[in-house]
Amino acid sequence: MNGSRPWWESAVIYQIYPRSFQDSNDDGVGDLKGISQRLPYLVDLGVDAIWISPIFRSPMKDFGYDIADYVDIDPIFGTMADFERLIAQAHARGIKVILDFVPNHSSDQHAWFVESRASRNSPKRDWYIWRDPAPDGGPPNNWMSDFGGSAWQFDPATGQYYYHAFLNSQPDLNWRNPEVVAAMQDVLRFWMQKDVDGFRVDVIWHLIKDEQCRDNPLNPNHRDGRPPHEALIPLYTTDLPEVHDVVAMLRRTVDEFPDRLLIGEIYLPVERLVAYYGRDLGGVHLPFNFALLNARWDAKHIQALITEYEEALPKGGWPNWVLGNHDRPRIASRVGRRQAATAAMLLLTLRGTPTIYYGDELGMPQVDIPRDRVRDPFERNVPGIGVGRDGARTPMQWDASEHAGFSRVDPWLPLADGWRSNNVATLREDARSILNLYRRLLHLRKQTPALSVGSYRPYVVDEDLLAYYREFNDSRLLVVLNLTDRPQALKLEEDAHARILVSTEAKRDGDLIPGTVTLTGDEGLVIDLPSR
Repeated sequence: MNGSRPWWESAVIYQIYPRSFQDSNDDGVGDLKGISQRLPYLVDLGVDAIWISPIFRSPMKDFGYDIADYVDIDPIFGTMADFERLIAQAHARGIKVILDFVPNHSSDQHAWFVESRASRNSPKRDWYIWRDPAPDGGPPNNWMSDFGGSAWQFDPATGQYYYHAFLNSQPDLNWRNPEVVAAMQDVLRFWMQKDVDGFRVDVIWHLIKDEQCRDNPLNPNHRDGRPPHEALIPLYTTDLPEVHDVVAMLRRTVDEFPDRLLIGEIYLPVERLVAYYGRDLGGVHLPFNFALLNARWDAKHIQALITEYEEALPKGGWPNWVLGNHDRPRIASRVGRRQAATAAMLLLTLRGTPTIYYGDELGMPQVDIPRDRVRDPFERNVPGIGVGRDGARTPMQWDASEHAGFSRVDPWLPLADGWRSNNVATLREDARSILNLYRRLLHLRKQTPALSVGSYRPYVVDEDLLAYYREFNDSRLLVVLNLTDRPQALKLEEDAHARILVSTEAKRDGDLIPGTVTLTGDEGLVIDLPSR
């Protein structure tokens, strides 16, 4: 705890996609020993916690999100001993460890599903969602998989269909079954007994489905070029009212151990997202706020979404912000390299807990993956409309040596163009690099309660500048972000001089400014204001 505050309120989380962070055994795939080797980098960067995407035993049809054993490490990532060493080494350096928890579905190779599909009378039959065919012999209803096609897979041996929200090798568990609930509680306890500090829960809003299996309604706004499953509104397959009882149960389980964090992956409009804080804040601590992932990159729009989110938060609910993750295109490609620096300042100065996606601190771009190197099952099932996620999962760029210091062999995905200059070793030596901007901002957060836990108040300006105050006791900061490529000027409300603490143009750090501040195109500033 930080005083009376939970540790995560002042923390910065760093997401690691383990296949792509560091390969320690020369097989082209990142692993746990590789993460351990790079802990000094994470300490130097200044993050407080790492969230590791799934490392559990898996056939890797969806690269770890299809779990065959929830309480074992997949050999591609190492051993349980490697994981235990990583936990110990991270904790020794003051870094918390958060695991991905994927409770909505398992692999079809999980022992639970193997037993479930063995017969209609299997003791675990009801651990998954089985239904009889429709009268015509087809699927029970119109539910669609997020990865394309029907969400129902016929099992000839037992004459029924099972439901899968994603791949047909990822059958959905039946969270209405108390035995499933108890088994998953035991999974959480297993990892917390190994000193895991928290969990990010995958697709938590999917966990409960309609018992009557009613058809989902058609989406009148669906258009060509969008994923096929969006042709339906998932009224009966996601965000059902009963899901909040499950979320509250998960929270109670996590609360059996002190100071553990529960994060939920939830792609919903803000008014439905904030319901996942739960009654009396008894839900997830942080329902992931993905508003910036699809935001139109202009000041007026972003100011509006910040205001909407802040006003929607329940009393006492702690905010959080995300700029990138393993499922969405890289921020540097969404807004451009120069605006990626301004976006970094936005992420790390808004009120709440930020999550950094590995490589964004280098400005890594979205990579165009050649057709013969595509690995993502989403892109393979629904090709040609831009849903592929491989381009955001390419190997971390450590240095200018062969394979960017990630591996000594050809990596599982190709490197981004420009990696010989755009890498940790090179950017570390450039005072004006985006990497050093992240380092300076993270250092400032640690030293400045106004940034880590202070209040937020908008500063009303025109549509080209985004500005807001961060305040704590007598400390007052003003963050000003130029979301255009043109110079902009802002007259400060204060008569006394103020001082720039961090600029995206590093040469201005420490400068005193008079009543008007001028920003170059794409520049962001954190300004220390005189106390009132």
